[in-house]
Amino acid sequence: MERPYVMIVSEVTIDGKLTLAKGVSSKEIMKLMDEEANKYLHQIRAECDGIMVGANTVRIDNPNLTVRYVEGENPVRIIPSSKGDIPLDANVLNTSVAPTIIAVSEAAPKEKIEAFKEKGADVIVAGKDKVDFKELFKKLYEKGIKKLMVEGGSAVNWELIKNDLVDEIRLIHLPVVVGGDDVPSLTSGEGFKTLDAVKRFSIKRVFQCGNQVITEYQRL
Repeated sequence: MERPYVMIVSEVTIDGKLTLAKGVSSKEIMKLMDEEANKYLHQIRAECDGIMVGANTVRIDNPNLTVRYVEGENPVRIIPSSKGDIPLDANVLNTSVAPTIIAVSEAAPKEKIEAFKEKGADVIVAGKDKVDFKELFKKLYEKGIKKLMVEGGSAVNWELIKNDLVDEIRLIHLPVVVGGDDVPSLTSGEGFKTLDAVKRFSIKRVFQCGNQVITEYQRL
């Protein structure tokens, strides 16, 4: 397998939402996670070579994507952004904390690529008009990223699942209901539409973790 082992890890509400409303940081809903759930999440970070979130997550949440709550080294932060649309003051571009890779397409402005490099980030070009995840993952594997944790958002999750690039999904179920027709769920995109097309997973493990339930799924 000339790509990393890919694991989507996400908190979700009872009704499958990732946040309180469209455009609202997922950090708000994550305030409901207790210490046990945070340790579970950060232990996975510590065990992975890389951690990925989409550019929209960076713009809305401005995460650090570092290991806290447990002992361990920070994984390489990987941000796919086809046109390099990431604020230059984003926390992930503080490369004194942890290394960062920005993945762009050939459509990304050269001046933005140079700005990322000046911040100390590595830049990978993969794809013509938008990031080609298959090409990107091959390049990440060559850079030593053998195990990759993906923390969203819904658009990145969809692209990876659609292209059969996900080996495992782990969900931290928060005991609340949010509702809302346009509130992001685990995946977005066009959907598969038929039973023949859906991606199938087997249940690997289900257990209680503090006041949350954890479900772990393995790709069939």
